[in-house]
Formats: sequence, structure tokens, C-alpha cells
Amino acid sequence: MTVLRDLADRLRADGGLIAGALAEAREGAAFPRLGGDRAFAAEASYEGARLHYGEARVVRSDDPDLALLAGDRLYALGLARLAERGDLEAVGVLADVISAAAQAHAEGDPGRADAAWRQGAEALGEPPAG
Repeated sequence: MTVLRDLADRLRADGGLIAGALAEAREGAAFPRLGGDRAFAAEASYEGARLHYGEARVVRSDDPDLALLAGDRLYALGLARLAERGDLEAVGVLADVISAAAQAHAEGDPGRADAAWRQGAEALGEPPAG
């Protein structure tokens, strides 16, 4: 659960309303085969999706507006981590996953959203060569 703890620590350090909505994660990482920045980015973004469409693991809020804003913040946090490291391939993969999952949820197909996350995690599994 280290990556989720790292995510919570980052959000706590950022302060604000999201820091006040942190809870001990009840589940482990969704993408245990990923490592490093890709793991952090995928888990942050997946937590964002869970805030939008389900029950989150790290951030808990009964306020739907805060959940939506926190979800958006977590999407941005994940993408920014990859962009800061110059991993533009992973930025593209993760952005596509976020988009595909959002479209699937909008069309009432959460199974397709889950499949998009699984496929994205597989695509992120190997860091770029070089």
C-alpha cells in the first residue's frame, strides 16, 4: 500500500480541503505491477476516477462537489508527475485511459471503464527504453 500512502502524504502536504478529507486506505494498490512514477500517476488518476464514479480509497467526502474537484486534482497530479519526468508516452496512455473511462461511464458502461484501466495499466507496465 506504499504508493497509496505516498499519494496521501502528497495530498496532506498540499493542504486544503482535500487534505482534510484523507482517510486510511482500505484497499491496496489497483496496479501492483507498476512501479515508480508510473505507479504513482496511475494510482492518483484511478483515485480521481473513483472519486468521480465510485468509492475512493484515500480521499473520502460526502460532498459531491468536493469529490468532483478532488477527482480532477488527482487526474492532474498523476499526469503532471509523468510530464515532469518527461515520460510523454505514459502521459498519452494515461490521458487516453481517463478519457475512455469517462466516456464509458457517461454511456452507462462501467465494465468498459474498468477494461480501459486494465489495458492502460498493461500499456504502462514497461518504462520507455533508453
